[in-house]
Amino acid sequence: MEAAPRFLQGVFPFTGGGLDKPAPLDGKLAYKVPPDKRAQLIYLRAGNSSAELVYLVLTRDDKPMRYFPIGAKSAVHVPLAVIEDIQPGSKLEILIGAPEGVAGTVTLDLGLLEI
Repeated sequence: MEAAPRFLQGVFPFTGGGLDKPAPLDGKLAYKVPPDKRAQLIYLRAGNSSAELVYLVLTRDDKPMRYFPIGAKSAVHVPLAVIEDIQPGSKLEILIGAPEGVAGTVTLDLGLLEI
């Protein structure tokens, strides 16, 4: 069985709805694991243009799986040391949490391996 890389990438504007109310960053940032495959999250790189701390949350089937805080006007690279299998048919989505009314742009590069 050959592994294939998959990516969720792009530059996305956002307006915060509150740190306790994460919302979808963009509808294009959804990935469904094929029924005959598994997936593994390998890394995340992201940047935040706003002057406030924000966070990204990766959800699996609408439940939080991983949180990634990104500092004000900063970037983060997270090579994941703990790799877990994401089961066939699982839906992944990226949400953003930001202080209410804070506007900015997130640059995202999330790498998955489909096996």
